[in-house]
Amino acid sequence: MTKLIFVGGFLGAGKTTLLFEITKILKEREIKVGLITNDQADDLADTALLSHTFVKVAEVSGSCFCCDFKGLRKAMDSLSKDLRPDIIIAEPVGSCTDLSATLINPIKEMMKSEVSVGPLTVLADPGRLKNILDGTGDLHPSAVYIIKKQLEESDLIAITKTDSFSAEEIKDLEGRVRKNFPECKIITISSKNGEGVREWLDYVLGSEDAGKHIVDIDYDKYAEGEAVLGWLNCSATLTGNGTNWDEFTLNFMKDFALRLEAKKSPVGHVKMMVENGDQYISANLTGGTETLSYRWSAGSGNSADMILNARVEISPEELEKLFMNSINALTNNNIKVKIRRLRCISPGYPNPTYRYSKK
Repeated sequence: MTKLIFVGGFLGAGKTTLLFEITKILKEREIKVGLITNDQADDLADTALLSHTFVKVAEVSGSCFCCDFKGLRKAMDSLSKDLRPDIIIAEPVGSCTDLSATLINPIKEMMKSEVSVGPLTVLADPGRLKNILDGTGDLHPSAVYIIKKQLEESDLIAITKTDSFSAEEIKDLEGRVRKNFPECKIITISSKNGEGVREWLDYVLGSEDAGKHIVDIDYDKYAEGEAVLGWLNCSATLTGNGTNWDEFTLNFMKDFALRLEAKKSPVGHVKMMVENGDQYISANLTGGTETLSYRWSAGSGNSADMILNARVEISPEELEKLFMNSINALTNNNIKVKIRRLRCISPGYPNPTYRYSKK
């Protein structure tokens, strides 16, 4: 029977990075794994990155898992047909909550002969988590509401990016989380240095204690928390003789971050993938310019493919304008861009296919 694991958490919490590292461990153990990504629009940086793990990746786009249950099942069936995986790991949209009621418990009942479901893990970025617990930060109150509900409904809270904070800071934060969410299992992990990753994986593979916490959700507030974010997805072809694509990526992300800062627009996340053949760079922004991080290298060359996903507290129209301003500033006679697809939206009202009121 296939094991199904959902890895949730707000935008920028480190879900895709964790999945990238997990695939290496599972391949070492000769365990067949399939991945499912999810977004409100096409052209996902997550899918592009995870494809470099050489693991089969299915994508559900145009709606969240809970509002497109049929799409999730289709993705699972596709993986099962092509791969016969031992494990499927699904990454829901970062601004989604109510997963226990709309996904985990329905799947446990309707697909119990096909899959066993592992504990719902919700990842939490330490900096953002501290702001939530302190009642500070710049996110809209309804977006904060989504984060709190994600944590409340989780079976397991994983505090991520522990390599970026002192041991004392993480220990203090872990204690505060335990106090605020006493019914949830709490762990700390770093996908960068591997701390706690194998322990987390062993736990979710060995447990079927899933969907324990079905919480009350104010869907109007939930909808507002998603709608305050502009969502931009873009895919493009870049050309320029002998261009250093790492330099281009970082310069673009810095320019875009500064424009967002000037507008005082809180960032959920901005992800950028630039691929030059088999070489690639992945850059991430989860706040101001100081949060910009990147991994790997796309090297230099005459052409490259770019995917950018931005989730920012700003109108879709203004987000698109700022994005195009950065594109125009970073491309000139030496570097040209051909946009293949550009979509900028605000998510609609969540309307789950199923919703269980009790486990």
